[in-house]
Amino acid sequence: MVDPLRVEVRRSPVHGRGVYARCRFRKGAYIGTFEGTETKQDGMHVLWVTDEAGREVGVRGQNLFRFLNHAQDPNAEFWGFDLYAIRNIQPGSEIMIDYGLEWA
Repeated sequence: MVDPLRVEVRRSPVHGRGVYARCRFRKGAYIGTFEGTETKQDGMHVLWVTDEAGREVGVRGQNLFRFLNHAQDPNAEFWGFDLYAIRNIQPGSEIMIDYGLEWA
């Protein structure tokens, strides 16, 4: 789940739209959960994670987190489908993740 009181989507100078903090997130803080429908096809807005059995699971994003942009020096990362701050994030800052070498 994504709390609209804590994050919002706005225009981004990085790429189209981006996800922005509406409040302060301290390092290690839970930001929200990437939600959507399970898929076996790759594409835009699909997040892949490895489940407990070692299988790759893909979910096509249907909430605000589908608009997260890439940064080589990100301020957040997914642990499974949950997004956490990996450093302090100030209100008004774009929340960004590292897509990895394949997608960056």
